[in-house]
Amino acid sequence: MTPAETPPAVPTDRWLAVTREDGETVGYLEPVTEDYGEVVPRNRLGHAVGGVLGFHEAEELVLDRGLRELAEPWLLDGSDEPLTIIELSPSGIVLSNAFASKALILTDRYTVGWPDTGGRLRRAS
Repeated sequence: MTPAETPPAVPTDRWLAVTREDGETVGYLEPVTEDYGEVVPRNRLGHAVGGVLGFHEAEELVLDRGLRELAEPWLLDGSDEPLTIIELSPSGIVLSNAFASKALILTDRYTVGWPDTGGRLRRAS
C-alpha cells in the first residue's frame, strides 16, 4: 500500500484539523496514540502524506504542503481523463474534466466519498 492508500485506523471525527493562521483547514492529523503524540498526517482529501510521525513534525508537514495540490489535475479509478476538484467537503469530493472546467464548459461531474482513504484519486502529473 502506498501512503495515499492507507486506510484510517480511527474514525474521521477523531482526526484533528490543521489550520493556517487565516483559519483555512489544510489537512488533518489522524491519531495513532490516544494522546496524539504519534499521528498520521493527511491532506484535505484524506490521503496519508507521510508515515507515523510525532505531533509537531506532522503538523509542520501538513502546514508546509498547504492546499496547492488541490489545484492540480487528478485521475479517478485508473482513468486517464484529467479531472479538477471543483468542490471539497465532508459531503464528498466533486470533480469535473480539467480542460473543460478551465474553459467554463459544463461536463459530467464525478463524486468521490470523503475522505478518499481508498485511494480512488491520484495525481495526474
